[in-house]
Amino acid sequence: MSPLIGQPIDRIDGMLKVTGSASYAADFPEARLAHAVIVTSTVASGTIASIDTRRAQALPGVLLVMTWQNAMRLPNGGHTPLAPPAGRHLTLLQDNAVRYSNEPIAVVVADTLEHASDAAQHIGVTYAATPPIADFARAKAQAHTPPGQPGRPIDSQRGDVEAGLREGAVSIDAIYTTPVQFHNPMEPHATMARWDGPALTLYDSTQGVSGARTAVAAVFGIPADNVRVISPFIGGGFGCKGSSWSHVTLCAMAAKQTGRPVRLALARPQLFGPVGSRPRTEQHFSLAARRDGTLTAIRHDTLSHTSTFEDWTEMSGLVTRMMYATPNLSTSHRVVPLNVGTPTFTRAPGETTGSFALESAMDELAWRLGMDPIALRLKNYAEVEPQDGKPWSSKALRECYATGAQRFGWSRRIATPRAMRQGQTLIGLGMAGATYPANRSEAAAIARILPDGTAMVASGTQDIGTGTYTVMTQVAADALGFAPERIHFALGDSSLPRAPGSGGSQSAASVSPAVQAAARGARDKLIALAVADPASPVHGAAPADVTVIDAWVTLRADPSRRDPAAAIIARAGGQPIEAQASTKPGAEKQQYAFHSFGAVFAEVHVDADLGTLRVARIVGVYDVGQVLNAKTARSQLMGGMVWGISTVLHEEGLLDTATGRFVNGNFADYHVPVNADIGDLDVQFVGAPDLHFNPLGVRGIGEIGITGVPAAIANAVYHATGVRVRDLPITLDKVMSPPHTMV
Repeated sequence: MSPLIGQPIDRIDGMLKVTGSASYAADFPEARLAHAVIVTSTVASGTIASIDTRRAQALPGVLLVMTWQNAMRLPNGGHTPLAPPAGRHLTLLQDNAVRYSNEPIAVVVADTLEHASDAAQHIGVTYAATPPIADFARAKAQAHTPPGQPGRPIDSQRGDVEAGLREGAVSIDAIYTTPVQFHNPMEPHATMARWDGPALTLYDSTQGVSGARTAVAAVFGIPADNVRVISPFIGGGFGCKGSSWSHVTLCAMAAKQTGRPVRLALARPQLFGPVGSRPRTEQHFSLAARRDGTLTAIRHDTLSHTSTFEDWTEMSGLVTRMMYATPNLSTSHRVVPLNVGTPTFTRAPGETTGSFALESAMDELAWRLGMDPIALRLKNYAEVEPQDGKPWSSKALRECYATGAQRFGWSRRIATPRAMRQGQTLIGLGMAGATYPANRSEAAAIARILPDGTAMVASGTQDIGTGTYTVMTQVAADALGFAPERIHFALGDSSLPRAPGSGGSQSAASVSPAVQAAARGARDKLIALAVADPASPVHGAAPADVTVIDAWVTLRADPSRRDPAAAIIARAGGQPIEAQASTKPGAEKQQYAFHSFGAVFAEVHVDADLGTLRVARIVGVYDVGQVLNAKTARSQLMGGMVWGISTVLHEEGLLDTATGRFVNGNFADYHVPVNADIGDLDVQFVGAPDLHFNPLGVRGIGEIGITGVPAAIANAVYHATGVRVRDLPITLDKVMSPPHTMV
């Protein structure tokens, strides 16, 4: 049987999804199921002066109208000591404070969704409103230093930055900004809660079943063993489902107070505020270089917004710390509190915004130096991790540059801006580096070979649409020696062996070693049974001389001597063969620096008269270690490219500074790309398995696909037009009325 790891097999769950048979959080039936609808605030700051629920409570089918006046009291006011992503500052109707527009202020529960939705419209609320803090420019005066994070200090320093800036013959000093951006996964957040005595079961759309269990248990002050979270399918997460937001606990509270199972699904406009966003950033870059392109210093200072009640830091400087070799470097991060919902993880948090600024600044420097942008990056190639001097576990970024340039046709680029055109269409070619850290956490798995000769392998991870069912089946199949159709892989249940949340591009890298170890353990037990069984054709052979091929225990030297797994188990008493395994990072974290890398090339077409932009094609070449499935990996990176296009050209949350409301807080007004906006996407892989990182050489790929894309496009826009747009999104008005022109 040929190895399956790396093969482009179809998704195991594909048929369930295309036929509508996959059950998501809001799909599970329950007897006596009630439906909940959240009511949110219409002001951004102040208190609820009064709330009249009498008319709503009198409507047909209404079971409960829960407000701060009658909601069950929670230990510590609903606050927990847990750090994000598990612990967040939630709104659980414990007081009458209003801290941002669209904040939950009531929950209506009724026998049908229609009754609950109708009753929610009949709640009367008056506010004692106060002027919101919503103007980022003015609020910058209140910026402060947020708490640090383990292994990710808020500020960094190496060398003498001021001296390095003076030493450089050519310098750049510029400010780059990125707007608030919202996730909007296809499946909005949804939860179904059921209490059975002290035990709580949650069907939740979450990126971390174990983290959700921990968070909800902490809020209620109950043992985590009393909470079970089930999430077999998730219609996209991208970071916003990495935390258990207010609606999850509110749903459980409603179920507790009504004594019935309750389903709560957020309406699309309720995804703008209560469940996080990418924060706005303002990034000040200073960098200098000698005439030959050698960097002498980089300074990168980031301001990002947070809420008035919780610090959330967009660590945009992380990529700057490690991407290029420079002796003098400093980064800093400060947060600006606004009356908005707390920001959160958004696909490649920090790396997306930070790489846009860094790679745009490097492009500007290349133009000032008269150097090819690739040559400048190669001149400052980091052979080791610049901050701590550790060797890279694996790095093939040079190959990414070379392969990408060849596939893209970089050599045909005419360096002068506005020099390439087809009629009235200006052609721009741009490039940027891409990177994302390789993360790995402890994970566990269980494998059972069943009496019928099939296998069940399980881990408490999640499939957020990225193909976890499929790639873990491939890993298990290779480790067991079973065909994938003979394996059932289970996930999405907190009662299964614990695995980390699906964030930080760590699921494949963390879970696959545990799945491999558990499956090998079960296979070895099967082989041991066979060689010890006098009735087996492989009896008496050394275990090392025996393997498993398509569920048959087979003698390597003589494949005709083989024994089916079902027969071996039957003769041994008919009980399943089971093995469990737990794997985690070891001393390698102190020995190596772990990162994935890539090079992104973009071609843009700009109408010379109208300024309209189109991304004609993108070529991305990535060094991501072992690819578990060529098809799903390519799809992941294409998805990242699409979101990169969206980030640089389309998405922008527009905050009304007078009211603190997002004026485009709905899917009709919040612009994302459609099929017609996407040109050719070319994804390639280089590099080898990173066996220093984990036994399979696997690094995560979920987030690197977006990094590099915004800057590559922005750099291409400059090449096409001679206009340097440093403030995202790049729209035609900015190209036609340029704020920064460098011709």
